[in-house]
Amino acid sequence: MMADEERRRRGDNTPGTAVITRTKPQVKRPSLYRVLLINDDYTPMEFVVHVLEQFFNKNREEATTIMLHVHKHGVGECGVFTYEVAETKVTQVMDFARKHQHPLQCVMEKK
Repeated sequence: MMADEERRRRGDNTPGTAVITRTKPQVKRPSLYRVLLINDDYTPMEFVVHVLEQFFNKNREEATTIMLHVHKHGVGECGVFTYEVAETKVTQVMDFARKHQHPLQCVMEKK
């Protein structure tokens, strides 16, 4: 009992030997999603280039390359993002296309 009081007075609150284990938290990377544009016969190519520049920060050359890929292959990837960012970009593109009366489709899929 006297030894316990002496340890507390010195600031040593451990009455004996203790083993402390620390678990390292596992950090999981968020799932990624591809944002895709789907070709249609009505949306002008220049409008698609504009969408890629405005919402995906592509320069004119990159935007044109992606637009041509969409045109030739029916679908093209605009970028890869976390779920929330991809969902926001899809919504922005779809709203912008509707506002300008174009049937452009933008979707996301898990990578």
